[in-house]
Amino acid sequence: MAFEPPRRLVRALGEAAPEGDDWLEKLPGAAERAVALRELTVERVQVPGGRSSLVVLVRTADGTPAVLKLAPRRARPESERAALAHWGGLGAVQLREAETADTEGVLLLERLHPDVSVRSLPEAKALLEAAGTLRRLWVEPPAGHPFETVAERTGRQAEAMRAGAAADPEVAPLVDAALTARAELLASPPEQRLLHGTFRQSKVLAGERMPWLAVGPDPVVGENAFDLARLVRDRVEDLIAQPSGASTTRRRVKRLAESLEVDRERLRGWTLFRAVESGVRARRVGREQDAELLLEFAGWL
Repeated sequence: MAFEPPRRLVRALGEAAPEGDDWLEKLPGAAERAVALRELTVERVQVPGGRSSLVVLVRTADGTPAVLKLAPRRARPESERAALAHWGGLGAVQLREAETADTEGVLLLERLHPDVSVRSLPEAKALLEAAGTLRRLWVEPPAGHPFETVAERTGRQAEAMRAGAAADPEVAPLVDAALTARAELLASPPEQRLLHGTFRQSKVLAGERMPWLAVGPDPVVGENAFDLARLVRDRVEDLIAQPSGASTTRRRVKRLAESLEVDRERLRGWTLFRAVESGVRARRVGREQDAELLLEFAGWL
């Protein structure tokens, strides 16, 4: 079978590494080796698939449905493996093989229903189910954990945001507000938990063991509000289209903070930071429509 990467993956990797690398060029061969080594039967490449990995629906030698995932080093697949191992299937997809010398950049995972996400539910129900899944992931990180911290990740992002503000004075006030919020939030984090890192409705898929399970973490250690902040802006295009979008957003912050016992102001602050960071990044890579939506949303906060 030809392991052709979906266009969505090619486009996203081009944005993340505009100077390019040889991972995509080597991907077909790497996928063939991973399939042969595990004696897998390939069903199909998942399309549109993810933005940072090739996802292939397969069956193991005994006929069990599974997912083979291949990701470049910059997508931190070994960090994902460590987080999934620590969660052990509680709230998240399960690993189907232990780490070996042949698993670098390759994950064999439990098969969920790839075309059925929480996002398919009505908005209120989707938020409820997504929040319940996220709560199960917030656990103590393992001792001596290998994960990046919220301070480290947002520190890198802050540098890029400052550069974006310098090049585009229009976004400078929002960047200043977001960076001020970050500094205040990092001064006194209320807890340190293992977080999903990139949680949203489309990252929660229907499963057999449990109704809903999270996939595709980019794990990070920090406070719960950081993780929940990305969920606040889910379906941002629908929020922007509503005449009452600003008030709906504030109600969403209040409802999610109360349901998951997170401080409302800390959730608002991290939501602001993450929306501005995403908006500035979208503008930097030429996704102007996404940037406008995100920055307008951030302005409501």
